[in-house]
Amino acid sequence: MSTTESNSPKWMQKIRNIGIMAHIDAGKTTLSERLLFVTGKSHKIGEVHDGAAIMDWMPQEQERGITITSAVTAFDWKNHEIHLIDTPGHVDFTIEVERSLRVLDGAVAVFDAVHGVEPQTETVWRQADHYRVPRIGFVNKLDRIGADFTASIESMRRHFRQIIVPIQLPIGSESEFRGVIDLMAMKAMEWDGSDPREINTLSTIPGHLVEAAETAREEMVALIADLSDDIANKYLAEEPITTDELKAALRAAVIRNDAVPVLCGSALRNRGIPPVIDAVVDYLPSPADLPPVEGVDRRTGQVVRRPADDKAPFSALAYKVSMMDDGRRLVFVRVYSGKITAGDDVLNVTQNTKEKMSRLFLMHARAKTPINSARAGQIIGVVGLRKTKTGETLADPSHPLVLEPIDTYEPVVAQSVEPMVLRDKDKLDEALSKLADEDPTFFVTEDKGTGQTLIRGMGELHLSIIVDRLMREFGLDVRVGKPQVVYRETICSESEAQEEFHRKTDTEEIFGLVRVSVRPGSRGSGVHYEREFSEPWLNEAWAGAIREGAMEGVKAGPIQGNEVDDIVIKFTSAEFRPGISNLVAYRIAASMAVRAAVRLASPTMLHPMMHVEVIVPEEYVGDVIGGLTARHGHIEDVEAKPTGHVVRARVSLEKMFGYANDLRSSTQGRGTFSMHFAKYDTN
Repeated sequence: MSTTESNSPKWMQKIRNIGIMAHIDAGKTTLSERLLFVTGKSHKIGEVHDGAAIMDWMPQEQERGITITSAVTAFDWKNHEIHLIDTPGHVDFTIEVERSLRVLDGAVAVFDAVHGVEPQTETVWRQADHYRVPRIGFVNKLDRIGADFTASIESMRRHFRQIIVPIQLPIGSESEFRGVIDLMAMKAMEWDGSDPREINTLSTIPGHLVEAAETAREEMVALIADLSDDIANKYLAEEPITTDELKAALRAAVIRNDAVPVLCGSALRNRGIPPVIDAVVDYLPSPADLPPVEGVDRRTGQVVRRPADDKAPFSALAYKVSMMDDGRRLVFVRVYSGKITAGDDVLNVTQNTKEKMSRLFLMHARAKTPINSARAGQIIGVVGLRKTKTGETLADPSHPLVLEPIDTYEPVVAQSVEPMVLRDKDKLDEALSKLADEDPTFFVTEDKGTGQTLIRGMGELHLSIIVDRLMREFGLDVRVGKPQVVYRETICSESEAQEEFHRKTDTEEIFGLVRVSVRPGSRGSGVHYEREFSEPWLNEAWAGAIREGAMEGVKAGPIQGNEVDDIVIKFTSAEFRPGISNLVAYRIAASMAVRAAVRLASPTMLHPMMHVEVIVPEEYVGDVIGGLTARHGHIEDVEAKPTGHVVRARVSLEKMFGYANDLRSSTQGRGTFSMHFAKYDTN
């Protein structure tokens, strides 16, 4: 990988930071392995089903055949430097997708040609929309029975707001699928061997597909005309439009997030891979094509824009923390502006602490290649950042810019964990601390009633992987309890309360009196704090202490000690007594007042509600609906698809334990399901 080219717009325009995203088992990692092979980054294709995928390097990934952690690599293609992140598809590891999309400039969305848009596809698509990540699509598995390219395109158009623009047509279908027609160049490409690099480019399109290809190209041009005034004018005037003009117009629409070009193929059968990399270069943006990154100047509070330029002040975002085999922290960093050299000191602006970028690496899954420096647009690994966590900003100490952090998710499943041997307790605590450092969706707490250590995660699989890592990586024998649901509490009515904290000792007397009111917030709104009381004595220090205490008051609700959510707290009054009023007393009084007000406001439980999607043959639809209804589920939709009927429902998480076995039994093993967290709500 070249890291010594001169600083110029051309160099910056040759970078692509992309991710591969999709529903579980759509073929993301299989596609990634082919991309590495075709570009010469690897010399052997790593197969997921053999447990030999380069990008799935963890033992747990190789054994289960799924991606658990996002892996980054970099390779060259046609004089372009491409940084690629392969992301997980399982909902338990959504944070890996979230933090990857936060630092990417583009993405390849992979779709199963049999199933089209699947539940987790919608989730990652929404995440990409949130971060305004331009995308191209790849309809995979066209060699499978039931594969339907047209149905997949229609599924995408139903679910997504962007204009879906097919730029290829498949040649053949199911077992007869052998290649694609490039609608831009109007040429056919076939693959007849095991090497995805060996393309047989046909001089003409097969005769039986000429009419379909001409119709598809006309539709493609019409769609692009809807996205570009220049193309529209030529299209309406029936003037010739060159391929370069079509590509430029489509590229501009992709970068605006108005369009998604779609290609097709079969990654497992090595068909259609090189055009995907060409499309990454042709349609996805370089860092120079996107608006300057925005952040807040820590000193002034003003919004500052930093261009993707080596000469700008250094700014970067730490998007992931990983523990190396020797126990040291490896922090994955996206450089947005400026240049950094190994050994440089930087400011962690989020924590306002200095850090040292001791060693810099270009990553290839878990393999590391040392580099002397990194510049704007690159994704690198860094050793030496002792305190930096996921989502924190690193910057030039003279220009302390805070970038947008990474959204995270609240864990919804918990279980107890304890060492088999008491003397391993400290070792267990240290291991859990390291794992929590890596994963923002993994929490470690203590059950105040029993003193047990509780681990909390996104699902049963998530916690199962954590426990497996404790045993393999840290050599710990542990005992775990049954998975339990993580609840929250909320209120149903308004109330107010006043609490006083007044203490006398031999040496001092302290006093604080606070009055608050609480009212319900909308579902999913979180905790909001308002202040209507204002007096001359109430400076920022006093007000901050009261706010801090109020927020502590919702950490444990009155029903089961769960966090209180969807609530609005208003600080309405306080009493000041000269000489004895004390910040600590006001913080304690505010916490007591909030807890008292919550107790009076009709508290109730909030349950984690899940979106459930079940795919079954038609004859089992009634049984599935009956089974979900018996679990107090709300049936939202039933859709007939070529691959089977899809039943969508909303069900409380605690009702879904054991559902996999029940579904297997009621459908004779022919039903499959997926679920993801929707929101906390009353049951």
